[in-house]
Amino acid sequence: MFVPYDALTAEAKVMIYPGSRKFFPDELPEIEQRLKDFCENLNETEISFQIKYNRFLIFIISEQTPLDLDRHNSLVELVQELEQHYNLILLDKVNVCFKQGPYAQIKEIPDFKALIKNKGVSKKTIVFDHMINTKYEYENSWEVPAGESWLSHFF
Repeated sequence: MFVPYDALTAEAKVMIYPGSRKFFPDELPEIEQRLKDFCENLNETEISFQIKYNRFLIFIISEQTPLDLDRHNSLVELVQELEQHYNLILLDKVNVCFKQGPYAQIKEIPDFKALIKNKGVSKKTIVFDHMINTKYEYENSWEVPAGESWLSHFF
């Protein structure tokens, strides 16, 4: 069942799906409705979602009512349906997502390395860590300077 984000504790599980492109403004209402409908239909799971920077789908799931295998598979199927319907990729967490000004960008690792070489990004550039696991980490460690992330060895 859908619950407000603030109702979930710091230990709630977080799952992040970075989009290969931004969602267009005319897509957002339909995507939000599909996500809300999905969450409302998970009767025994307390779940919330956010869309950040018009690019990231973020699901927050109560540690008290975790996703069982069937519900997890349903979530992945929803994400795959969104990928097909909106012609984008959400399940690739290997690419580097980072901020340039107020915008979130995504690059393949070789392209990000080229940006480093050409001084297009620095150790201070904010990157997104999609491998975080909890709401606490999401709020405190999802956006970090590249020099403090797994990308630091590229500098």
